[in-house]
Amino acid sequence: MPGWVWRSFHELSADELYNIFVLRQTVFVVEQNCAYLDADGVDRRSRHLYKRDDTGLMVAYLRLVEPGVKYAEPSIGRVITHPSVRRTGLGRELMAEGLRGAAQYYPGAGVRIGAQKWAERFYRSLGFESVGHEFIEDDIPHVEMLHP
Repeated sequence: MPGWVWRSFHELSADELYNIFVLRQTVFVVEQNCAYLDADGVDRRSRHLYKRDDTGLMVAYLRLVEPGVKYAEPSIGRVITHPSVRRTGLGRELMAEGLRGAAQYYPGAGVRIGAQKWAERFYRSLGFESVGHEFIEDDIPHVEMLHP
């Protein structure tokens, strides 16, 4: 499987951006049956991390949002793996690379996320701590978490 690719929004090709939106909509809109505006204006202020499989299918993705856009700290969001690669450890690899990128692009800063509540245990296993009350976003329970 090819390696991880980091891009700023302006470095993304039309093909890369299209495939990012297809993956995000496949899971967040169709699979989770959640109608929301995925193109929320934050992508332009983010770095994008993805991996394709050997056939070229985008199988993992997240965005690293610059500080001051969603939270005071940099944040990681839209964390996603393609249904065909779930339970393979790729999600853990994705987050590890995302945290490495956050440390590189924003040295010394913590990383804040708004995690879907069902994934809280996964993020705790990566060193995140819950730092707020549960909240509802797009009809899905979430919790704010911080990685020191």
